[in-house]
Amino acid sequence: MAKVKSRANGDGDVWPRNNKAGRITSYRGAYVGPDGKRRYVSGKTREEARRNTRKAEAAGGVVLDAGKLTVGEYLVRWLSDCLPPVVNSGKMEHSTFVRYEGIVDKHISPVLGRKKLRDLSRAEVRAL
Repeated sequence: MAKVKSRANGDGDVWPRNNKAGRITSYRGAYVGPDGKRRYVSGKTREEARRNTRKAEAAGGVVLDAGKLTVGEYLVRWLSDCLPPVVNSGKMEHSTFVRYEGIVDKHISPVLGRKKLRDLSRAEVRAL
């Protein structure tokens, strides 16, 4: 006898999440992030979970919800959260970090700082 398939083609690692009564409440998808760790995304429907999983894999494992985030806020967060560990580990010189701060403050933030990150286009970045 042939084995019954538990998932459809293209499902990847998407499975239902059940409540205590056994009813399906949502679906969960899994993917391997850039750091090699298993990461999870979810969705109300199986198709939404598949879509979110594909989106996360395409983004290199980073799920970014940029709904209300502006370019200026994102750059401030990048300067304060992402770069100091790189400088402290010796992989980047402090002078490079200071230069990046200056570029963000003098050139990028005045032009694109108030623009929503999700609305930023390639043409605007190229023009800058």
